[in-house]
Formats: sequence, C-alpha cells, structure tokens
Amino acid sequence: MPDTVQRTPFDLDTYLKRIGWEGERRADPATLRGVHLAHMRSIPFENLDAVGGRAPSLDLADLTAKLLHDRRGGYCYEHNTLFAAALGALGFDVTRLAARVVVGADRLESRPRTHMALLAGVPGEPRPYLADVGFGAVGALLEPVPLTTGTEFHGAGRRHRLVHAPHRGPLEMWVLEAFRAAEGDWEAQYAFTLEPFEHADFEVINWHIATSPRSPFSRRPYVQRTAADRYLLLDGRLLTEVRADGSVTERELTREAEVRRVLEEEFGVRVPEGLTLPD
Repeated sequence: MPDTVQRTPFDLDTYLKRIGWEGERRADPATLRGVHLAHMRSIPFENLDAVGGRAPSLDLADLTAKLLHDRRGGYCYEHNTLFAAALGALGFDVTRLAARVVVGADRLESRPRTHMALLAGVPGEPRPYLADVGFGAVGALLEPVPLTTGTEFHGAGRRHRLVHAPHRGPLEMWVLEAFRAAEGDWEAQYAFTLEPFEHADFEVINWHIATSPRSPFSRRPYVQRTAADRYLLLDGRLLTEVRADGSVTERELTREAEVRRVLEEEFGVRVPEGLTLPD
C-alpha cells in the first residue's frame, strides 16, 4: 500500500491559516505547543463519514480538502495524519504511535490498539514530546507533553501526567493520565509503546473502526469542539457542555433538524449531503 502521506506536498500556509497560527515557524517547543493548541481549538473532532457508512480517506490531499477547506473535522487518524504533515513541514521529527484507549477499561489489555498518537522530536531537545490533536475526549491533551514520568503537566487548563504500567511486552508501556477535578483523582486515557507504526497500518485500522458494526464510531455521531472557555460534545443526540469553571450541562436533542443545526452553528461542522443522522 503506497504511503501517499509522504508523496503529497503539504500546504503549510493554508494549514496555519486554518488554525489561526501567526507565530514563529520554527521547530522548537514553543511553536510545537502553540500550533498544537491552535489546532485543537480550530478543527473539530467528528466521525460523520463513518456514520454514513464509509471510511474517510487518509490521503493528504483529501484531508486538506476536507479539514482545511470544507468546514469539516475528522477523527484521530485524520487529525494526526494532517498534524504529522504540518510538524514535518515545520522541521520536527515525527513518529506515529498506536495506542489502546483505556478510559473506562478494567485492564490495559482489554482494548485493541486503535488510537493514533504522535511522538514529536525537537531538534536539540533530549526528549521527544507526546503530541495528539485527535483524541476525542475531555481528557485530551491541549498541548504536547515531554515523554517523561514523574512530572505533572499543566496545559491550557488541563492537567496530565505520564506513568509506566506493567505488561508482557518487551517495550515500556506508557500511559497518559488526565486529572479529573470533580472526582479529585487521575484517570488513564490511553496506553502505548514507542514502536513506530506506518501510514499503511492506520489505513487498515481506519477501515475497521469506520466500517465495523461493533465500532462505536460507525453507529452514532460523536463530535467535539474545544474552545478557550468551554468543551462541547455531541454523543448521539446528547449534547454536553463543560465550562472552564468545571460546570456541566446536558441536553437531549429531540429532532434530526436540531442535531443538524447544532452541528452547523455550535460545532462549525457542515453535515455531508445525503447523510441521515441516526436516532
């Protein structure tokens, strides 16, 4: 399977305009943090292609058309494939990682490796950074974190840390944890090793997640948007808003027309023509 990501030229100017980044274009930690946060606050997470019964393309030209020009978002493979291309154009060394989403899991091994995250190497820096603009959860990273344990990281109002977990493999298992202020404890988000995964690997994973009837992403809309003052999530027809002060409100959307309006006005997502949103 050809690696189209590597052969398609990347339009860095259009990408930076889409996320509103006007800062430096250097491969340094400040730029990495700034571009990461700008991406998170500009391009929504959504799975409407999968809800419509098809796997979204991971070709860079298609991602550019969809996420940069067409008022659409995407899920992890789309976001992080696009972000990897942007980081490469800025001079960072990027490695794709496959992670097990473990939020709510009883043990690490109970979930397959279906999430795409990135390792970003900064020239002159001794440690790479975990970067991830495609995790569809309130515990997602807003800014990248150095790959190190024993340190708590504060990024744009969220708290994270990396820990090691025992497992049977030969490589160290890293776990990203997010602090839940309401509960006052840490919650594991996903687990990963540093084994590199390739674009072809994620083509296969992407197809399975988008088309399998057992996948949560193929059955109902799952859309999120992160702003400076709030986090919005549409899960099926349940709309949840988490404010910066920690307050949470929920509302059930009763009609498909209302779902479409909320997607357009609140999330900034254009609903594809012909898509029927399930109950």
